[in-house]
Amino acid sequence: MILDVIVTKSDDGYTAEIPSLKGCESWAHDEDTVLNKIIELASFYLQTKTDKFKLDKARVKANISVYKLVFNKS
Repeated sequence: MILDVIVTKSDDGYTAEIPSLKGCESWAHDEDTVLNKIIELASFYLQTKTDKFKLDKARVKANISVYKLVFNKS
């Protein structure tokens, strides 16, 4: 399964969200931390261990980065 992770940079930090998982969003002061937080949250939502996830940066446009969260739930 592949999910989009959208990371938006603002003046006060970074917000990450997974649009296909309602309410799955997080905030942090730096990009690495917000990515770790959103992976932990996705793990909780999907009831999957975090070590099954792989994160790939797909594209960057202005202050928005799009990542692909790849995992096999089984």
